Amino acid sequence: MEAVQMEELTSGASGRIIPVFRNFQRSVLSYESFRRSLVLIHSIFLWFLLLLPRNRLSSSSPPPSPPSAASPPPSKRRFSFRRDEEDTLRRRALAEDLQMVLGDDDGTSGCKWNTSLFFGVRRNALFCRSWFPVTGEMKGIMIIIHGLNEHSGRYAQFARQLTSCNFGVYAMDWIGHGGSDGLHGYVPSLDHVVADTGAFLEKIKAENPGIPCFLFGHSTGGAVVLKAASYPHIEGMLDGIVLTSPALHVKPAHPIVGTVAPIFSLVAPKFQFKGANKRGIPVSRDPAALLAKYSDPLVYTGPIRVRTGHEILRISSHLMRNFKSVTVPFFVLHGTADKVTDPLASQGLYNEAASKFKDIKLYDGFLHDLLFEPEREEIAQDIINWMEKRLSTGNLEGGVNGHW
Repeated sequence: MEAVQMEELTSGASGRIIPVFRNFQRSVLSYESFRRSLVLIHSIFLWFLLLLPRNRLSSSSPPPSPPSAASPPPSKRRFSFRRDEEDTLRRRALAEDLQMVLGDDDGTSGCKWNTSLFFGVRRNALFCRSWFPVTGEMKGIMIIIHGLNEHSGRYAQFARQLTSCNFGVYAMDWIGHGGSDGLHGYVPSLDHVVADTGAFLEKIKAENPGIPCFLFGHSTGGAVVLKAASYPHIEGMLDGIVLTSPALHVKPAHPIVGTVAPIFSLVAPKFQFKGANKRGIPVSRDPAALLAKYSDPLVYTGPIRVRTGHEILRISSHLMRNFKSVTVPFFVLHGTADKVTDPLASQGLYNEAASKFKDIKLYDGFLHDLLFEPEREEIAQDIINWMEKRLSTGNLEGGVNGHW
């Protein structure tokens, strides 16, 4: 049988989301026969999983079983854990050393900053940053949730612009990202990231009573923020959300990928697709921004892992089915030339959402990483203007929506 060729569909953060089949028609197997075979394999695998515990329990004195190839010996597991822990500590040290502010001409930064650890809902240590204006009354707080494979430190310039307008800023690295616990670039569940985002927001609200809070999410982080805001107890703590290039319409090029992804995500969740394209799709029109991103040791540039890719497909599918239930105030921004996530999906969100306060701005010819485009300061100012507009209108319902 002729081998099936593969190509990469890229993500906003590292340049790869999931391998997809190309020229699938070359395969000897038809789509229908291949689909039936996969369903059969899936059924047998699930049947085996269901029966295995029962068989073990039915034996009164089971003989000791030799180590299987699927279960590495304890010494190997200990080595793997030690290696991952050492990598986490190395990344955390790099995150701590990262420059948090850029000085003004007079040598001052205009803001105060801090780093800390926040323990998420599964007790993972998550690396966090915060920036606050030195003077003036704080208008509100922006909480930044970065995109796939990047980290919160990349948003220092955005944070500096926010603090100059008297907004406080918090940012959190996901599990497996930046200075946080976990295997670099591996996300066991985006629902865990959603839950950590809600818990982080709750902590910030408790520490800053009475101050309006906004969530910001980029790319897959935008999907995380949108799903988090769909829970009433989280939406109730927010004055609005801002989404840049949200991952709302991530689909494989062939339905077969969607069929096999749940199986391989269960069997080999950390498996990496070694043939990933290292260069990926350009995400910025600024060559210096691209160089800085892909030479950053805290940005994961390896092949995407199976479970991570499946989680992105899963959350994207969930959000697409639930646009009409969105009620949180939001501002979505997208570049029309984005080849990573779909600007039409952002338009669909704006059109279908039930939110009474919503806005959209499409930037003609811009790429995926909007806050790293040459016009980044203007885009950041659009976000600041929207937050100030939201705070000034409060709960007014009429005449607040539109295209920018």
